[in-house]
Amino acid sequence: MTESAHGAEALMPLRIASIVDAADGIRSFELRPARGGELPPFTPGSHIKVQVPNGELRKYSLCNDAAERDRYVITVKRDAQGRGGSISLVDLASVGDTLPTSLPDNAFALVDNPGSLIFIAGGIGITPILSMIRSLGEPPTVPWKLYYLSQAPAGTAFLDELGNPALKASVRIHHDHGDPAQSLDLWPVLEKPNRGHVYCCGPRGLMEAVRDMSGHWSPGRIHFESFLEGGARQPDDQPFTVALARSGGELQVPVGKSILSVLLEAGVRVGHSCESGTCGSCRTGLLAGTADHRDMVLLPDEQDSQVMVCVSRASCEKLVLDL
Repeated sequence: MTESAHGAEALMPLRIASIVDAADGIRSFELRPARGGELPPFTPGSHIKVQVPNGELRKYSLCNDAAERDRYVITVKRDAQGRGGSISLVDLASVGDTLPTSLPDNAFALVDNPGSLIFIAGGIGITPILSMIRSLGEPPTVPWKLYYLSQAPAGTAFLDELGNPALKASVRIHHDHGDPAQSLDLWPVLEKPNRGHVYCCGPRGLMEAVRDMSGHWSPGRIHFESFLEGGARQPDDQPFTVALARSGGELQVPVGKSILSVLLEAGVRVGHSCESGTCGSCRTGLLAGTADHRDMVLLPDEQDSQVMVCVSRASCEKLVLDL
């Protein structure tokens, strides 16, 4: 184990054993211990952090069966609008390369005895859900249904596996071809709450739609995981300042970096896990300023006094945090 340049987190040297094109612009990477042996176990829905060739640390969900102890498999979409992590991995990584990798962590875990499961995946959001489906076995230990949404077949990962006729009763794959008018209506899926659980992973627009349509469900039965990286750019992003009320000092948050990453680089201790605005671990008191909330956790009446620093930004020049 080595210590990451990004902090005290220990990283394992994992070797790229194989690279497979999973769809247009999407590649699967099989990672194995550089010296052989077993890997630390993981649970369905887990992610790892990988130091990609450009030196950045990026989070990717594990998509293989959690029963496998000899490998981790991640599937990565080349995102030209991201911060460069996925481009670096897809374009520069080769079989035989060593990638420093964190221990698995899970902010999107399957609950015990879920009753039944509805999975809603958008694009590359299929990756943690695929690991969950694989863990349920055949025949499955829990009844499940998957709604897998993408633009077109050519860009849909695991299309052959999930399109298997044997899964026809459990899997619905829908392509909208980039036309919002052809989007799948999920209201019939969510209209009637049941005693099962819903797991949704994909673009923020999909998750917001599912959140809006599932407001009448028990909150504990709706689970989200996002692939929006902390600091992921949006067209109107601007740099801003965060002031630390308790410890003193001010920090500059540039475009393309999250508040969380700036705080951690400055040595400020902040709880965090998912780094996608879905788990609530980085909830921080907001004492002044107006935040641009991009999380999936805070209720409207909490947004004036709290902020999720892993994904949210500022709608003003300065935020004052209770840190």
